[in-house]
Amino acid sequence: LKATSDRLAAARTLQFTAVAGYEYQSKLGPPILYTVRYDVVMQRPDKLRILMPGDGPASEFTVDGRQMIAYAPAENLAAVADAPPTVEGALLKAFTTAGIYFPFVDLLAADPYQALTQGAELAFVVGPSTVVAGVKTDIVVWANSDVFLQIWIGSDDKLPRRVRAIFRNDPLVLRHELDLSDWKLDAPVAQDLFVAAKAQSAGRMPFKAPGPPAKA
Repeated sequence: LKATSDRLAAARTLQFTAVAGYEYQSKLGPPILYTVRYDVVMQRPDKLRILMPGDGPASEFTVDGRQMIAYAPAENLAAVADAPPTVEGALLKAFTTAGIYFPFVDLLAADPYQALTQGAELAFVVGPSTVVAGVKTDIVVWANSDVFLQIWIGSDDKLPRRVRAIFRNDPLVLRHELDLSDWKLDAPVAQDLFVAAKAQSAGRMPFKAPGPPAKA
């Protein structure tokens, strides 16, 4: 985990694809799996673009150093707010004011190790694997009072390839999985990627959660 954190924290630019799978209880009892894809580009300290073409409505989230914009292409509506001076600050503001959350935010933190291990109560190595992502990985487990995590980390490149989470307070013990691929670290990034051009002429909606405020 420390090697993973050091590699991610040292990169000025990060690009990757994340596919998240979420289980929800069906009326019949057994859970149904829903998936969301995230195409992520980040440039430290203050630029981020996340495209979400998942099974549900497509959406975009961009931070250009001045503003952060959540854009819904189908409805042609955009929520705009001033952005803090860092990606980490923008993600925190997006969550606390609008309930916007991404399952990989710890990997984008300035110190991923602190974010990943905060409150850890136990950790151990399960062993090696050659199945996930077609590369050799080391399987690591850690848990705190909220969540039990199993993480597949590249043995050679130290990049996370899969994360599986079960939350302690979930009586249904539903599983959440995240597959990470197409990693590019310190690759050149075109600055126009962070400009939400279509959102500039879109209708405006409040930058806040549509339901009750999100809890910390």
